[in-house]
Amino acid sequence: MSRLILVVRSAAFNIAFFAMTTAALLTTWPVLLVPRPEPALWVARQWARTTALLLRVLVGVHVEIRGDVTRLAGPILIASNHQSAWDTIVFLELCPRATYAMKKELMAIPLFGWMGKRQGHIAVDRKAGAAALRTLQRQARAALAAGRQLVLFPEGTRVAPDQRRAYQPGIAGLYAALGVPVVPVAVNSGLFWGRRSFIKRPGTIVLELLPDIPPGLARAAFLRELELRISSAVERLIAEARKADPRL
Repeated sequence: MSRLILVVRSAAFNIAFFAMTTAALLTTWPVLLVPRPEPALWVARQWARTTALLLRVLVGVHVEIRGDVTRLAGPILIASNHQSAWDTIVFLELCPRATYAMKKELMAIPLFGWMGKRQGHIAVDRKAGAAALRTLQRQARAALAAGRQLVLFPEGTRVAPDQRRAYQPGIAGLYAALGVPVVPVAVNSGLFWGRRSFIKRPGTIVLELLPDIPPGLARAAFLRELELRISSAVERLIAEARKADPRL
């Protein structure tokens, strides 16, 4: 595919995505008046599905889910590597009641942040240090008690496919405090929707659900096991995609 076609298709997606997002926020704001999160979560799910449709039709990006998605239900922790904005969208569609830990600053954005708060996502003040972790643990416990799925990105930020970043220890603290299974997830999304990249590339994003890590491991052992499982799977998924398309 020529560079010009990539640019045109990427521009079409970016315009459609931001227009759709703006329209969704402007037309669905009445759900903010409902004290329960379900209507706002329904809006998020439709937004995520529409984003997937736009990617498929305008860019040629398909999605393959490996594993039983029924595992993504009930009170669990989901730990995924983070390569793309796509990663923060997909779980809104896959999980019945996904809960993200979001930067506190994002919650202050009119409509977007308000919608996130109504959906039940957790605001995290990264400048608060240990106090932020205690707040996260308290709100995560409440979310799990309500049967929600807590989605975490242990790297803490988006990381390019060929780069590595040490996992933050906060997830080990949550694992130890909450006592629920962790579902590790590997994605290769950064090959197609890169970090801060205008260009979106056609192909197949793979999201793979790896075997659960049961509660009860020591923190250090859990963190090592989590990072080993995800990083090895990510390397395999990237190699598969590049074998299919060496231009990635």
